[in-house]
Amino acid sequence: MKRIIYPVIVLMGIWFMVSCNSADFLDETVTTDLDEATVFSDSTYTTAFLTDIYTNIGFASNFDRFNDWGTSSGGLQTACDEAEPRQLSAITTDVQFATGTVNSVIVDNSSWIRPYENIRKVNQLLKHLPEVPIAVGRKEIYAAEARFLRAWYYFVLVRHYGGVPLIGDVVYTRDDEINTVRNTFAECVDYIVSECDEAAKVLPNNPSGRERGHAGAGACMALKARVLLYAASPLYNGSDFASEFPDIKPLLGYPEYSAERWKLARDAARQVISMNAYSLYIDNAEEAGRGFYRQYIPSDWVADGAYSGTILEHKRAMGRWRENLFQPPSRGGGGGGWPYQELVDAFPMKNGKAITDPNSGYDPNDPYANRDPRLFNSIVYDQVPLRNASIESVPVNIYLGNYNGQPSGQDAVYTGTPTGYYFKKQQHKQAAANYFIEVNQARPLMRYAELLLNYAEAQNEYEGPTTDVFEILKNIRERAGIEPGEDGMYGIDSGMNQEAMREFIQNERRVELAIEGFRIWDVRRWMIAEQTDNKTMHGMEITRNGEEASYKTFEVRKRIFRKAMYFWPIPYAEVAKSPELVQNPYY
Repeated sequence: MKRIIYPVIVLMGIWFMVSCNSADFLDETVTTDLDEATVFSDSTYTTAFLTDIYTNIGFASNFDRFNDWGTSSGGLQTACDEAEPRQLSAITTDVQFATGTVNSVIVDNSSWIRPYENIRKVNQLLKHLPEVPIAVGRKEIYAAEARFLRAWYYFVLVRHYGGVPLIGDVVYTRDDEINTVRNTFAECVDYIVSECDEAAKVLPNNPSGRERGHAGAGACMALKARVLLYAASPLYNGSDFASEFPDIKPLLGYPEYSAERWKLARDAARQVISMNAYSLYIDNAEEAGRGFYRQYIPSDWVADGAYSGTILEHKRAMGRWRENLFQPPSRGGGGGGWPYQELVDAFPMKNGKAITDPNSGYDPNDPYANRDPRLFNSIVYDQVPLRNASIESVPVNIYLGNYNGQPSGQDAVYTGTPTGYYFKKQQHKQAAANYFIEVNQARPLMRYAELLLNYAEAQNEYEGPTTDVFEILKNIRERAGIEPGEDGMYGIDSGMNQEAMREFIQNERRVELAIEGFRIWDVRRWMIAEQTDNKTMHGMEITRNGEEASYKTFEVRKRIFRKAMYFWPIPYAEVAKSPELVQNPYY
């Protein structure tokens, strides 16, 4: 037993600007000098306290999660094989993952600290909620939302570390001695699933309007489906990882394999589908893949149904956050990472066929022609138009040499980008980092497309590539803007066996969910990170001479992956002050 000092209530108060006529429930909070008794004797302050727990819900997948004194090197996209991190004077966690030098001393500790801070807030809220002067029905809603948030933050922990200490409803004080023994992976999964089930009984299916951004029953069940998919996956489901540490093994997964875990994951995803509360927002009328683009900025097209595929949204203030991170230097951006060629190559052709398929029509001398529209909506490659200040559409010049009388400039490969690409995904077409207009920076944390892919993966693993698996993939590709083809299969081989379908789904997730914080975990739970993140990554050099253009790939970085990196190390400071807190293996 070791004494752990937890922060005193993180109220130091909260003042929430809300009125019944105008302010949204999840709008900004402002700190004041409130104390615990004041907060929970006032309905407005209590509402603000719950709101504050939502604030960090997306921190783990923030594009700028890793930084040095506020200067971003990237996020989870740069900690895996999606993107090259920005080089700073400090050794950031994404660079540690790229170089295989992750260790418990300097690894980012936010994935341990922030979840437990917010879990403690949930427990404080649940403790005091009976005495808050609000209607009983509203108390039940608040309690259910809080339990969902607690489950969410526990899953953040489990995804990073495996089994972690479960503290139940206890609110520890700075003087308490706390047992920090880690619960098993199975116990953590069961707890999260139970919390989701209980919260879903109370909450509405899919909050909308002023309630949008709250967790609903759909979010609860989607989180449950995601957790169970992970639990069924190879890393956790009876793998031989850390088999030489029999005492630690139960902390990191189930000791024995069970195919029934895939069934549990499938059934949980099916339950969300059967709610009929969500759908893929398909819009290819004027531009192929417009629905894919608009789903990330749904507030501009609410009346058109753009929110139909959003299960849970992380609300953020208006601004240019994404544009500042990802856009080229000529637009005033930079620092969120740069896509690797391997990610670009994962996007199929517009006919749905892989670029490696000899019948796909891929031309290495014109590599971006007739590609999956998701590529255009996700990646900035040479001559892709972007807003530049007040000018709505100007091509980005990434080439070397001279084109249309213009020599290469600040956006060129090796100068503005180390890979020959920039990210475009989730950015508003009318926004630029160097333009005064601010746009909605909210982003989806759970999308219906992910839920469908979760179902397809679990069903394929449990029963093989059944008809419903093909239908789901066809629907996702239709929304992407891929052509159906004469057979109506959107480039999907109807004769795939289970293994081929597994690889197909894995690539579809890589493309559909790119830079949304999934890839780093997917390659781990599939236990393929030793291949995907342990190789040389590439970029694209484009040289132009008038109308002639040549394309040549080049080496960017040799990424190194060690076996230990399937899990994150628990921060050294936490282990040092709690001897019973077992460190993950190989660190």
